[in-house]
Parts: sequence; structure tokens; C-alpha cells
Amino acid sequence: MNEFNQRGECATPIPGAISRKRFLQAACGAMLGALALPGTAQPKWPTRAVRILVGTAPGGGVDLMARALAQPLSELLGQSVIVDNKAGGSSNAAAADIIGSAPDGYNVMFGPMTQQTVNPYLISGSPNAARDLIPVGLIGRSQLHLVTKKDLPVNNVADLIKLAKSKPGVLTYSTSGVGTSPHLLGELLQKQAGISLLHVPYKGSGPALQSILSGETDISFQTGVVYQHVRLGKLRMLAVASDRRPGALPEIPTMIEAGFPDIVFDAWIGIWVPAATPAPIVERWSKALADACGQPTLAKKFSDFNAEARFVDSTGFKRMLDAEARTMSALIKERNIQSD
Repeated sequence: MNEFNQRGECATPIPGAISRKRFLQAACGAMLGALALPGTAQPKWPTRAVRILVGTAPGGGVDLMARALAQPLSELLGQSVIVDNKAGGSSNAAAADIIGSAPDGYNVMFGPMTQQTVNPYLISGSPNAARDLIPVGLIGRSQLHLVTKKDLPVNNVADLIKLAKSKPGVLTYSTSGVGTSPHLLGELLQKQAGISLLHVPYKGSGPALQSILSGETDISFQTGVVYQHVRLGKLRMLAVASDRRPGALPEIPTMIEAGFPDIVFDAWIGIWVPAATPAPIVERWSKALADACGQPTLAKKFSDFNAEARFVDSTGFKRMLDAEARTMSALIKERNIQSD
């Protein structure tokens, strides 16, 4: 007969039986082993092509940066990377598209920080990017250059200010849309120089560039895509809105050197995913972006249009978004900037 102790446990060993303690140890070990099996917790990703949605029209600086980034990303992710464009609403159309997409990492938004730092304070009905999107990382920045149409009778910033003061509200400046970096730079220039310009917004930097090339508009703040046009004499470059001169055109002064120390505005570009995207997929994107930005070939492609490949992780990205949002919301209020 088997004997039992006071806790009701069998005190007499039974041949072939295992103790409760050993059973529990074995069961826990099996569970931990199952959790540690590769592939059980994190399925393979990606298994198909991914899409980068650019919030500007084809041909502009942001679009060129996205297409340059696509190649190394394809190699790093092991899948095709498709660059698509959805201009409109200063990147609001692209943001709404990505917010409404499945949170599986296969659709990401590529664009300037202004979509989150300017649009909510300027454009009614803007998507709530701070709530509905995750900023994965910044991939670089581009300088913005003050250029004029080739036959505008000015040779430097001082000449431009003099001409604008003689024709208040007559000179036009083209931008890639309301609330974009070129638009806000134009507002800063008017504030600092005490001049009045007529804003002409387009749906993307490509159309804005074409307008000044054709002579439809007078001036514009543009990325390094204008270099070839400046060298060919199709545009005149007066200054760069940065703290450093353009590497490819070192003779061009900064706006600081032209007498405007507060007109410094590099256009930072980043990638966002839907808010519910799983952390492992966000981390995979972050690592791929960091690795791509570290490749000399991408740095060379970016430098061709005076952009700098520079990765900033999600934490740094969020910090910069918060700081710029405070600055831009104050400017919008002070200048009473309104969307059309």
C-alpha cells in the first residue's frame, strides 16, 4: 500500500512514476524551449515588396532622395523597394494614405518633418501624425538655396531686397506647397527683410522648380537639384539658407553672411510607419535605414544634389520633431500664416 504524507503527496515511490516537482520542472523547461525556438516569436519579414510613399511630386529633391535610398534598402531588406508618389496637402495626402494602411511595415511614408511640425498648426483637417504614425528615423538633410529666374535684375541678396521693396507684393516666390520648408523660409525672409512677396504654391518641388525655370515665378528656395540649372545659366543662385556654404558651390554665401542670421533652415527628411506597427518590424526598418545611410555610395548620391545622408534614430527624431513644432507653431501664429 502506498503511504501519503500530510500534504496528500505519495510518500512511497511508484515504479515508472515521476514526482510532481520533476514534472513541473520538465513542463517549464519545455515551455521556455518553445519560446526560444527561432521563428516562433518573430516571423520572417519582409516576404514581399515594400512601398515608400513620397508626399511630393516626382522630380524634386525629396523624391530623388527616396529613389537613391531605395536601392541599398532593397539589398538590406532582401525585397524590392517601390517608390510611389502622392502629392497634395503638403504631404497630408501621403500621411493619410499610410495611416490608413495595414500596420505591417510594407507601406511607409517618406517626407519632410514639416508634415508633423507645421501642418497641424496650419492646415485644417491635417492627419494627426503625432498620434497615428511612428517616426522611425531621419535619413538625411538637404540645404535650401535662394534662387531667381535667370533674367531677374539682381546679383545678390541685397539687390533682391532692394527690388522687392520697390515693388511690394509684386515679386512672386514658388514653393512646393503651403506649410513646406520653402514656404516658411519665404515667410522668414519677408519678416527679416521687411518686404512683401506673393506666394505661389505648387503640388510638389518639381512643379515649383519648373515654374521658376520657365520664368512664371521670380524666386524660390530650392534643394540641390538646381545645381545643374545654375551651372547652365538657367537660374541664378544668391545664397543658401544654412550654417555652411554649399560644398559643390563654395562661392555661394550663406544667408547669415548676407546679413540674415536667423534664416537657417535645413530640410530634414524621415520615414514614418503606422502607429500599430509591431516593434520588431520598426526595429528592422531602423536598422536597415542606419545601415543604408552609412554606405559611401548613398552618401555620394546624396551629395550630388547637396544632401547629406545622416541617420537619426527614433528617439532623436521625436526630440527634433517636438522642438521644430514649437518653433514653427510660433512663427505661424506671429506671421498669421493661413492655408488657402
